[in-house]
Amino acid sequence: MDSTPEVESLDSDNTSINNNILAGTSSPSAASASTPSRYENQKRRDWNTFGQYLQNHRPPLSLPRCSGAHVLEFLRYLDQFGKTKVHTPVCPFYGHPNPPAPCPCPLRQAWGSLDALVGRLRAAYEENGGNSETNPFGARAVRLYLREVRDLQSKARGISYEKKKKRKTPPPQQQQQQQ
Repeated sequence: MDSTPEVESLDSDNTSINNNILAGTSSPSAASASTPSRYENQKRRDWNTFGQYLQNHRPPLSLPRCSGAHVLEFLRYLDQFGKTKVHTPVCPFYGHPNPPAPCPCPLRQAWGSLDALVGRLRAAYEENGGNSETNPFGARAVRLYLREVRDLQSKARGISYEKKKKRKTPPPQQQQQQQ
């Protein structure tokens, strides 16, 4: 990866990049009539950060030439700003949810943060004129990477991310009979 580290963290408010430059088109914001929601603000900041990353990429990339591989490069780049300790398999605390002592294992972006980021960027791409069929944030490689990060982090912390099954509620007639 040969990109420069001038990309700001995801929480910074960078308004220097115009969405029209990135997408080559103009698109009104969904929340322009009222105050944007927290989600919309975060989505805009994430979009601007990704745009800055593309501009700082060597060679600079235009959004239409961006692929799933570039998205993966961006996600790996963001690991340096992570705050989640991910134990390596050789660490004595590997698989322990609450390690009793510090260790030299690296800090990474948490899987949930990456998953939410990709979701926001996927939506922003389409809102800014991108075609859903060519959306690099929905690429198979990105989905596989997120699954790999989730599995690695769950094993490293000893916490499973199994989907919770929804409880079925009995029909109203059965509830009345049970009482």
